[in-house]
Amino acid sequence: MPQTILVLDFGSQYTQVIARRIREQKVYSQVLPFDTPLAAIKKAQPLGIILSGGPASVLSKGAPLPDKRIFSLGVPVLGICYGLQLMGKLLGGEVKKCEHREYGRSQLIIKNSGKLFAKMPKSLTVWNSHGDAIVRVPPGFHGIASTENSDFSAIEDSKRKFYGLQFHPEVEHSQRGVEVIKNFLFSICKCKADWDMGDFIEASVQKIRDQVGKKKVILGLSGGVDSSVAAALIDRAIGKQLTSIFVDNGLLRLNEREEVIKLFNDHIPGKLRVAKAGSLFLGKLKGVTDPERKRKIIGKTFIDVFDKEVKKLGEVDFLAQGTLYPDVIESVPIGGNPAALIKSHHNVGGLPAKMKLKLLEPLRELFKDEVRLLGKKLGLPDHVINRHPFPGPGLGVRVIGDINAKRLTVLKQADAIFIDELRHSGWYGKLWQAFCVFLPVRSVGVMGDERTYENVICLRAVTSSDAMTADWASLPDDLLRKVSSRIINEVQGANRVVYDVSSKPPSTIEWE
Repeated sequence: MPQTILVLDFGSQYTQVIARRIREQKVYSQVLPFDTPLAAIKKAQPLGIILSGGPASVLSKGAPLPDKRIFSLGVPVLGICYGLQLMGKLLGGEVKKCEHREYGRSQLIIKNSGKLFAKMPKSLTVWNSHGDAIVRVPPGFHGIASTENSDFSAIEDSKRKFYGLQFHPEVEHSQRGVEVIKNFLFSICKCKADWDMGDFIEASVQKIRDQVGKKKVILGLSGGVDSSVAAALIDRAIGKQLTSIFVDNGLLRLNEREEVIKLFNDHIPGKLRVAKAGSLFLGKLKGVTDPERKRKIIGKTFIDVFDKEVKKLGEVDFLAQGTLYPDVIESVPIGGNPAALIKSHHNVGGLPAKMKLKLLEPLRELFKDEVRLLGKKLGLPDHVINRHPFPGPGLGVRVIGDINAKRLTVLKQADAIFIDELRHSGWYGKLWQAFCVFLPVRSVGVMGDERTYENVICLRAVTSSDAMTADWASLPDDLLRKVSSRIINEVQGANRVVYDVSSKPPSTIEWE
């Protein structure tokens, strides 16, 4: 068993980011609910414990609390944001509501480097998000860093190896935050870098087997990297107990159905069912232009088609999904934690409510880049592993306005050309996402000696690390020129190409 760092989750949106930063250092991390019994914590034999942030206030009635005895286990503890305040309160310090809430970037002034800030400058830019602060440290602690609004932005009890940070070292906005985490892992907890994605596969396979037993599992396969990796992982665990169902809704990319079938035939020995339902979806979408109505119609129709296919299989107990952590982060509380619900998400839930199935989501604690690493370990081909994200409603949200077969054909052909040229130029792998959008406008053009009045295609290409923010990609002029020329010359029904130079925020990556 690899060495373990436990992360107790108090509902922060950044909890899995903490776990990710640990795994990036080849140290195994496990996220557990804040109220995990002490016996379970002991059983994990952690080399250290991290208390996450969270939306609650330690001053509030009913604030989430861990078993206080975690501080008697003799292992290092690091509290982050809410975790710091919690540590302060439980160990005899004093926490008060801030006069001025500290949110966003601030300057951290390091007074005592110690092991946590070893070999770092005396000032760092860090990211804060809190309304409470420690005003008196517990016995045995002393302050080692401060900000303008917080005298105790970092505290330590080096004798007991207890540390607290008011800022978030795990986020990209905190300068040298990863180094702070590394110092906790290696200098304080004495971890060894002995974990990799192969260990994740081994643990996940056993977890899936324990959860499923001898029961049947179905998986909604989209053909994208997430569902494909989930299928490969679950297939490795339970083999023929898994049936993957691919719904061709007519809103897929060019030749998508054929590619999915080939992927299964070549790399995933499990069972695959294909439901051809393009005409049904297009009929339901006729005349619909509102994006939300489109999503709801596509979602409901998908459930109906999927349900019909499931009934053909007899008794089924589990629904598997390729849900990732970014899908969940603002959607639902994880593992019963007290996370604040920010928004609903079309990839989280939905089917089980109708079909009364238990959920199996083996990737829900991973980020996209980690899933790609996992897919490579599972032997999936590069063209699948490195495929750009594709929205659940498919091209239904990339045809702006009314959807019909003619518009879809134009978009599919244009999109295939764009992706083809990106691959040949070497740009595809540098981008987070790239695609075409069919705009509901027509423009005048001249092709040969004839006047045309045809459709406009918009190119969209962005760079990102996690899809939470994104910048438009500065593609070379000659590449854009070639893509534009090919689309206009090869795609009947398009006579103009434009390029989207909007970043997220304020724009979104997708248009609808």
